[in-house]
Amino acid sequence: MDSGCLNSIVTTTVLVHIKGRNQQPKCRILRCNPQLNLSSLDSLKQTCSGVALELKLKSPSEKLCPVQVVRIRCDHPQNADLPRYYSRKEKKPFPIPIVELRRAARDRMKNRLPKRRVPPPKIGLVIKSLVPVAYNVYNARITVINNLKRLMKVVAVNGCKWCNEIHVGPVGHPFKSCRGSKASQRKGHHEWGKAVIEDIIVPLEAYHLYDRLGKRISHEERFSIPRIPAVVELCIQAGVDIPEYPTKRRRKPIIWTGKNEFVDADESELPDPEPESPRPPMLTEIPYPEVEPPSSSEETVLLAEETLEAWEKMRVGANKLMKMYPVRVCGYCPEVHIGPSGHKAQNCGAHKHQQRNGQHGWQTAVLDDLIPPRYVWHVPDVTQPLQRELRSFYGQAPAVVEICVQAGAEVPEQYKPTMRFDVGIPSSIKEAEMVV
Repeated sequence: MDSGCLNSIVTTTVLVHIKGRNQQPKCRILRCNPQLNLSSLDSLKQTCSGVALELKLKSPSEKLCPVQVVRIRCDHPQNADLPRYYSRKEKKPFPIPIVELRRAARDRMKNRLPKRRVPPPKIGLVIKSLVPVAYNVYNARITVINNLKRLMKVVAVNGCKWCNEIHVGPVGHPFKSCRGSKASQRKGHHEWGKAVIEDIIVPLEAYHLYDRLGKRISHEERFSIPRIPAVVELCIQAGVDIPEYPTKRRRKPIIWTGKNEFVDADESELPDPEPESPRPPMLTEIPYPEVEPPSSSEETVLLAEETLEAWEKMRVGANKLMKMYPVRVCGYCPEVHIGPSGHKAQNCGAHKHQQRNGQHGWQTAVLDDLIPPRYVWHVPDVTQPLQRELRSFYGQAPAVVEICVQAGAEVPEQYKPTMRFDVGIPSSIKEAEMVV
């Protein structure tokens, strides 16, 4: 926690009970030196909401007992670090460490806790309350793609010709971070060109399952089963109906006959299904020839704000769906599978895949595995290019957020720590060398 968060007055009240009588409440005021960090006071008011404190009495006497503890939270810390970059030779960490999973399993066995209720997706049913969320996620994804196509007509986005790095700005950044082919000959420099929408919204695909509880996809079936965007497949399994990609909908839970075997329940005795309420309209992507840039600066700002809202709606809704509908990701490559268990296709080409015979190392996926944010450098001033010597002073943000910010949208509060708005950028290299 930064010391600047302590430049405030914190008052705590403790009620002391001594031999059956109460004393008057005593107020203790903790004052910090107001001369510290005056330069970042304005940013502290925006990003830091407080400090977590605990007041405890260490007296061994039983006559004194504190009855109140003050806690002040800091919801938006300053200068938050980006997610760690993992090379191709490293395996992704598990969302929950194995040690904690084993400890929780031992506690359940020790305490003999009752089994949890089986969620509907595990018995073949659809959660009706999440069907509107699935439609919102589907439409939000289409809105983000269509709006980005229009914003890229007015906001310059560059992409490296040799690696997958992109930069939002009229000129590419000068940092030597290229890991593409023949990068050593170029000494790590990028060769910038015009980026496309696929560079910003990663086209992450997954196999479409007609029955998500059916048999796992074998290696021989890898070309016969269609692949669609992973977010779209998640929405289909959560209740979105797309005629081009049919899926099996059950009205009664399955009947387990073994550990991994089940049969479908007899639905002939059920009455005819009631007519469903009208589904929300589904958006479609705009073809490239029909994309038109915004006509005015006001329209550009409104378009950027709408894109940010749709981006957050898509991520928040997808996170809700992932809590009920399992999503798997390979620990070695970006392959994603929407279903309770991963497929058996031996198409993993990550580091040392020969030792695994091309099989994937499936584990539970997180939100960034399903919707990669694609972090880019934040440009404080579009008219001035970034300087290589001042790299440690610049922040980063997802590419969608950076495009919308440069188009005129307001910066969301949750992205300010990584964009380093409270860091003063030196005006020259000589001034940067004086920074302690």
